Amino acid sequence: MSTPTPGDDVAISRVDRILSFMSLGMIVVSVVCFFAIMIARPAGVTDFTQGIWPLVTILPLLALPLAFLLILVVLIRAFIRRGRANRGG
Repeated sequence: MSTPTPGDDVAISRVDRILSFMSLGMIVVSVVCFFAIMIARPAGVTDFTQGIWPLVTILPLLALPLAFLLILVVLIRAFIRRGRANRGG
């Protein structure tokens, strides 16, 4: 087995961490909203056009695709960073 050499890892930038946590936060909020909608109907909510329910119903439709795009951006940035590190520049 080979042992990793020190300095072989590429440093992760602050932007990558922010994008990763933003996507994770959007996914968590979307899943919570999805389960809130599933629980609301048996709990007796019949009108989803009043109060906070319009936001709860629309949020997963917008946040999940945006989180997916953010994950893709993080992956692309990681591939670019690895490629530059392997070239030596």
